[in-house]
Amino acid sequence: MLGLLIAFTFSGAASRFEDRRHLITTEANAIGTAYLRVDLLPADTQPEMKDLFRRYVDVRSATYRDVADETATNTKLSEGAALQGTIWTKALTACRQPEAPTQAAMLVLPALNEMIDITTTRLMATRNHPPLAVFLLLGGLSLVGALLVGYGTSPNKDRSWFHTLVFAAILSLTVYVIADLEFPRLGLIRVDAADQVLRDLRQSMQ
Repeated sequence: MLGLLIAFTFSGAASRFEDRRHLITTEANAIGTAYLRVDLLPADTQPEMKDLFRRYVDVRSATYRDVADETATNTKLSEGAALQGTIWTKALTACRQPEAPTQAAMLVLPALNEMIDITTTRLMATRNHPPLAVFLLLGGLSLVGALLVGYGTSPNKDRSWFHTLVFAAILSLTVYVIADLEFPRLGLIRVDAADQVLRDLRQSMQ
């Protein structure tokens, strides 16, 4: 039972880890697409819109930089939401101008909508974890398994301490890796490298 639980929790944690990395790339692609489509708007509105996009990418790149500081993270989320509202409002205004191409609204607004939606998807992905009961069960079964192994080997006076230590180390390391995968902004296994795609996008906006 312990083996099955470890297998399922590890598989789920690894899957969610990859999903979180993939969502960063998806968001960068959505922002990049929306930024390119700003060129469809009237020329006099483009400089301000592009400047807003640059500020938005800066905020999104910094949002999850230090999730241990919940106040700073929430501040960046609020700042990003405010910029989304400003970008959306100005895009609507620009699309309604007489000189705006007829296809501007059909191409720009859906791209902005996708850019905005992905932020909620990423936020929910950071909060998507197994129930606490799963972690408690995993810890409890690990202790019970260690107890049973210790009890089973206790009659053997010639038992190997090496095997005992290896068993404890492997079990502890496995549980740690599962927890680390579930919180990839706090431990040793991190998704920070995936943020490079947002930094590269920001560089391309110069």
